[in-house]
Amino acid sequence: MEIEKAKAIIEAILFACGREVKVNELMSTLELSGEDVLNIVESLKVDYEMNNRGIEIIRVNEGFQLTTKKEYYEYIYPIFDKRSKPNLTNAALETLSIVAYNPKITKPEIEAVRGVNSDGTMYKLLEYNLIEAVGKSELPGKPTMYEVTPEFYRMFGFSNMEELPELPKYKLDENQQIVIDEIIEENKEQEQIGKNENQEIYNNENNVGARGTVPKTERTIRERTK
Repeated sequence: MEIEKAKAIIEAILFACGREVKVNELMSTLELSGEDVLNIVESLKVDYEMNNRGIEIIRVNEGFQLTTKKEYYEYIYPIFDKRSKPNLTNAALETLSIVAYNPKITKPEIEAVRGVNSDGTMYKLLEYNLIEAVGKSELPGKPTMYEVTPEFYRMFGFSNMEELPELPKYKLDENQQIVIDEIIEENKEQEQIGKNENQEIYNNENNVGARGTVPKTERTIRERTK
């Protein structure tokens, strides 16, 4: 099949579906290898970029989706869709983050992390199609497991879980409060710097007062500027 024809077919499929189209679906339809499909899609993406088109192809998990560019949303939304934009509260964003970083998590586990009932926020996230049920857990009572949907990745501009921002490392102190490792290390470094500076000042004062010699810091500067 000619590459230009294959590009046109893939473009038509992505446009008509309006959803994530799996690579294997494109392979089956075009009777091409996975590598060929990926190369054709990449060529299409380059075409859109070079011609400054208002649409783009994004990767979503194991497939692709044709979407409008984010920078044109404000022009499209008033005409295309009169529904209210999803309004995610802090509680909803917190719950969504927990699900995103913990695929196949159950509602009791989410509530254990948050410390509050999550019925309302879970319902909203399901309504907005940002999370979905993916089966039953083997835990007692077989609670439903949840993970984020392709709509989540599309809305927030990620292709898959690997692109999510890395979480900071943490540990619990004696009061079971989260302590960020980076903050601990930074405080230790600052404390050590302060000790070194105080020791150097003490040494310099002793050098000048007791022996009348040039302080070590000043002597080093002079040597380096010769």
